[in-house]
Amino acid sequence: MLDFSILFPSILNGLTTGAVYALIALGLTLIYGVLHIINFAHGASLMLALYAVYWLKEKLGIDPYLALPIVVPGMFALGYALQRLVINRSSHGKDENILLVTLGISIVMENLALLFFKSDTRNIETAYTLTTVPIGSAMIALPKLVAFVGALIVSAILLWIVNRTDLGRAIRAVAKEKHGAKLMGIDVDHVYAVSFGIGLACLGAAACFLLPAYYVNPQVGSGFVLVAFTVVVLGGMGSFMGALIGGLLIGVVESIGGLYLGESLGQIGIFVIFIAVLLFRPQGLFGARA
Repeated sequence: MLDFSILFPSILNGLTTGAVYALIALGLTLIYGVLHIINFAHGASLMLALYAVYWLKEKLGIDPYLALPIVVPGMFALGYALQRLVINRSSHGKDENILLVTLGISIVMENLALLFFKSDTRNIETAYTLTTVPIGSAMIALPKLVAFVGALIVSAILLWIVNRTDLGRAIRAVAKEKHGAKLMGIDVDHVYAVSFGIGLACLGAAACFLLPAYYVNPQVGSGFVLVAFTVVVLGGMGSFMGALIGGLLIGVVESIGGLYLGESLGQIGIFVIFIAVLLFRPQGLFGARA
C-alpha cells in the first residue's frame, strides 16, 4: 500500500489539482485581506467563469487556454463593477450587509445559470483532452500539467503585483490601515474594487485551466469554494504564501485520501487536517497571532 510507484502518480495528481485550489484561494485571500470580508459569491463567480470558457469554446471555437486574455479581464471588470456599484453602495459601512449582499449575488448568479443553461452538466472536447505526459514512472494528463504550470505562473504574477508594484503597495496599505491610507491620498474605494476585481480575475484564470479536464453546471462552484475556504484558513487568513502552500498540501492530501479511501471519501483527510489546525494552530500555518 506504500509502494512509491503507486504514491508518486497520486502525489503528482494532487499537486496539479492543488495548484488550481491555490489559485482560487488566492483570490479569496486577497478579497479577505483587503476588504476584511468573506466573499460568499466566490464559488458562483467561478461557475460563471467556467460557463464563459464553455461558451467561448462551443460558440466561437476559442480554445480554453486562448480564452485567458478574454475571460481574465472580463472577470476583473465584473468584480470591479460588483464591488463599486453593488457591494459598496449597499453595505452602508456594515460588514454584515456585505456578507448578505455577496450571498444574494451568489443566489442570483446560480439561478441565472439555471435559467440559461438548465441543470445539465457540460464539458468540452479538445484535441489534447486525453493526451498524457510521462513524468518518471507516472503518466499525467496534459491539461492537468498545463493547469499546474499556469496556476503557479498566475500566482507568481499576483504575488509580484502585490509586493513589487505601486498598486500592490496601495493594496497593502489599505489592508493594513485604510484610514491612514486615505490620509495619504489613496483612493480606498478604488483599491477595494481593484482588489475584488483581481480576486475574480484569478477565478477567470482558474476556469481556463480547469475546463479542458473538468465540467461545469450551476452548482459546480460550491465544492471548489468549500475547499478554498479550507485552504485560506489552513494557510492563515490573509496570507498569500499560506494560500499557495495550503492549496498544494490540500490537493496532495485529497489525492492520497482518494487513493486509499476511495474517491467519495478522499476529502476526509482535508477536514481532519483542517480541524487539527484549528485545534493546535488556529492562526493557520503562515498566519500571525491576533
